[in-house]
Amino acid sequence: MEETKIEINITTIEDINIVVLKGDIDASTASSVTKEVLPLVTPGSKILLDMIGVEYMSSAGLRMLKSLYHKTDAQKVQLLLVGLSEDVTDTMTVTGFIDFFKTSENQEAGLEVLKSGIV
Repeated sequence: MEETKIEINITTIEDINIVVLKGDIDASTASSVTKEVLPLVTPGSKILLDMIGVEYMSSAGLRMLKSLYHKTDAQKVQLLLVGLSEDVTDTMTVTGFIDFFKTSENQEAGLEVLKSGIV
């Protein structure tokens, strides 16, 4: 069985941390995403999670997102998910996870939302 890999690139524009994910988020990669994203969760920070390169997310990925939601909510962090594939959106909708998150179609639109402070 081939090991799943995920590519995580983090950049900052103004005061917004942009995390671009490419690959599947499953049991073998969710902890890597958590390890990279959690240090960005500081009181009042802004995080744009660009998931345009994520085609599949398992229950481990959903747990990772839920954990991230709770941590960002507690710290008053503005978290925005962008570029969700149809499959990931369907999974998040069926499980009710989509209701926890603000989403935007793409990175450009997401940056505008975060800059405006309406998350």
